[in-house]
Amino acid sequence: MKLPVMTFNLRTESGTSAKHAWESRSERAAEVIRQFGPLLLGTQEGSRSMLELLKEKLKGFRYIGQGRDGGTNGEYSAIFYDSSLLDVVEEGQFWLSEQPDVPGSKSWDAAFPRICTWAQFQSIEQPAHQWLVFNTHLDHIGQQAREEGILLIAGAIGRMRAHTGLPAVLMGDLNAAPDNPVIRFLCGEVTLKGYKMQLRNAFEAAAARPGATYHNFEGGEEGEPIDYILPPRRSGLVRCRLSGAR
Repeated sequence: MKLPVMTFNLRTESGTSAKHAWESRSERAAEVIRQFGPLLLGTQEGSRSMLELLKEKLKGFRYIGQGRDGGTNGEYSAIFYDSSLLDVVEEGQFWLSEQPDVPGSKSWDAAFPRICTWAQFQSIEQPAHQWLVFNTHLDHIGQQAREEGILLIAGAIGRMRAHTGLPAVLMGDLNAAPDNPVIRFLCGEVTLKGYKMQLRNAFEAAAARPGATYHNFEGGEEGEPIDYILPPRRSGLVRCRLSGAR
């Protein structure tokens, strides 16, 4: 079974003009999502109200996750899924800090609390087909926070894969260009603190090298991506879509 996945930074409403308020652009965002038809969608920067409005527009989709400040407070790194085709077997969330179980916690040089939402999904029609999915938003300021955060995520992926034997895909806004040690670590090019990952950058399968995935509502693709989908080297995960709609 193929599993189309997509990552989409929705851009928080904070600091946006009336022209770019979520209410006025949510339908355009939903149309982009419907156009590419993912079964799984990782979002970043969405508040509870933003996610609820998006869910209304994506009929049949549900989402998991909580705010980075705990409960419904703060930005989510939510995972939307097509509930007509997928079931959630197990789910969870942890904070990218030295206290990963403490809501709102942050460490190192992070500007804000950061989170990783994860779930084990199962095909309703083919229950033997299951996947682990991780969605995150790394810090936009602190390189140490990005590196320590990705090590926490890598550890979680390793433990859950060892326990379940399932393939895992990581996606999200990593706030890092392709030459950043965080991306190179995930792709197996360098080690961090003696650890090494071996994921595949979905850009490798692209017909043309993607450009920037962030443009501040001004359009254009010149530059480097900061948003990624990273499935394992051997996997049935295909048809990845990264949105640059912010």
